[in-house]
Amino acid sequence: MHAFDVLGDPVRRRILELLAEGEQSSGEVTAVIRSEFGISQPAVSQHLKVLRDNGFATVRPQGARRLYAVDDTALREADAWLARFRRFWAPHLAAMATEVARGKRQRRLADEGRTDD
Repeated sequence: MHAFDVLGDPVRRRILELLAEGEQSSGEVTAVIRSEFGISQPAVSQHLKVLRDNGFATVRPQGARRLYAVDDTALREADAWLARFRRFWAPHLAAMATEVARGKRQRRLADEGRTDD
């Protein structure tokens, strides 16, 4: 399965977001995913398996629990593939950052002008 096929599923993307916050048990992941997506525990387990089998997550036993964490292997591969396309959006993001900084500066100067009155 290609990395973008794995990441194309909103449940798997959400699981990765949860795991990006730190290692979590399958029960913790299942509780969130069930409340947000309304899917069963076996379905969550299947999504965790897909993530694990495709290099996006690791699992380690801790007693009776299974703890999942992000594995950056597949993420690095996806990032390397995306690198050739960054030139299409990087300048736009840099321009946006400049405009945000300009707006913050203008607000700060306006606020300083109000305090001097």
